[in-house]
Amino acid sequence: MISTTVGDALQPHAARLRGVELTQLLQQDPQRSQDWAMRSGPLYFNFARQCLDRQALDALLQLASQRELTQAFRRLFDGEQVNVTEGRAALHTALRGNHSHAALAREAFNTASAVRQQMGALVAGLEQSGITDIVSVGIGGSDLGPRLVADALRDPAGNRLRVHFLSNVDGAAAQRVLAPLDPQRTAAVLISKTFSTQETLLNGRILHDWLGGSERLYAVSANPERAAAAFDIAPQRVLPMWDWVGGRYSLWSAVGFPIALAIGFERFEALLAGASDFDAHVINTPLADNIAVRHALTAVWNRNALGHAAHGVMTYDQRLALLPAYLQQLVMESLGKSVQVDGLPVNVDTVPVWWGGAGTDVQHSFFQALHQGTTVVPLDFVGTVRNDDPYAENHLALMSNLLAQSEALANGQRSDDPHRSYPGSRPSTMILLDALTPQSLGGLIAMYEHSVYAQSVIWGINAFDQFGVELGKQLASGLLPALRGQVQADDAVTRTLLAELQARA
Repeated sequence: MISTTVGDALQPHAARLRGVELTQLLQQDPQRSQDWAMRSGPLYFNFARQCLDRQALDALLQLASQRELTQAFRRLFDGEQVNVTEGRAALHTALRGNHSHAALAREAFNTASAVRQQMGALVAGLEQSGITDIVSVGIGGSDLGPRLVADALRDPAGNRLRVHFLSNVDGAAAQRVLAPLDPQRTAAVLISKTFSTQETLLNGRILHDWLGGSERLYAVSANPERAAAAFDIAPQRVLPMWDWVGGRYSLWSAVGFPIALAIGFERFEALLAGASDFDAHVINTPLADNIAVRHALTAVWNRNALGHAAHGVMTYDQRLALLPAYLQQLVMESLGKSVQVDGLPVNVDTVPVWWGGAGTDVQHSFFQALHQGTTVVPLDFVGTVRNDDPYAENHLALMSNLLAQSEALANGQRSDDPHRSYPGSRPSTMILLDALTPQSLGGLIAMYEHSVYAQSVIWGINAFDQFGVELGKQLASGLLPALRGQVQADDAVTRTLLAELQARA
């Protein structure tokens, strides 16, 4: 079994370090704060406040070497079938750069580049059309990535097209998005890999009718013919995507059409360039100096050696407030597996629960539990060195809170009053962007993608399928006739709930 030795490799070090506080680790290794810092372009990482020492780190790196992680990255970049359960490549790196000599990867890069030029022409046309608002309709990977980037990098002065996102099948969501808009000055983009997703089809029909037809409808799909036929969209307004890109890895493709509309095509290309720069770091850097590998190994340590069942992402930049939601899908859909690629059960814990929020708001909500609760939650703190707003004092206050929270969680504070005692030794990684730019955000997202893949290799699981989301969808389709009173539900509890819904409707 691939995962049998993860616990065996790490538990001796976990036992050796049990009871050793973070403050002691820093005292024992005076160079730790500098030596455990890493940089790639505009991104800085400091792992000094993670609860492991150099011996434990060496054991993790040895584990990565045993799992042939360097070769696994090469297989990913070369377009080999790393998505073994579906017999597919996962070539999201080819959407943004050419880092492989393999024929399949080069072909994917050239194909993606051609579609990107087509997308650029559509962006230019919409910019000159008198349209003021765009509604992007999609869900999951067709929504969370574009929504994050468009919100993070949008022009605060409002000089660009205004992009609105509609994902939830709840009709109230559509009502709220459309209410303030003028259908004569609005276009819509329907994004679905298969064009069979219930939420997107229903919301797409609402947009089609609200706009008065398909003249201002655009689509992105791996099934462009079906997309065009479903809503009578002219083929020239349908952009392709491919089955060798998973939805949660697809914002770099034509799925990023709403991003380009929101921030401009040149800045979209800069986003891709930033991700490509980090790809170069990952594929060319030895394991010991590889930031994505270090991030992944730290996650494995926290999960399998220390047993932490949750992980938090705290963004000290309001523009990155959607990052935790984006990472929930990227990480938990990719790593939420209990079966290895060989079909045997995983015998170690895999993904923790990822969650988070934006500072300083979160300090006044759940940070009490992080500081003094019984459950330890490792954190990623994400901040930006330079602010783009004119409020310098606010930025200094924000940065002081960022530094203070990381320090307080790590060092704690003893008190004779137990109610005012902070245990400390709560681990965190500090991530700093020189500034929030398309390049730095592209690199940050790419780092998380590669960290996820590295964790999947360590655990021997497939990061690119998501069969766990299918069962609920199948049951929901079968229950629609029951809600209409046409059939009886099989499940007794569901029958009772249906009766309650129908009685109160």
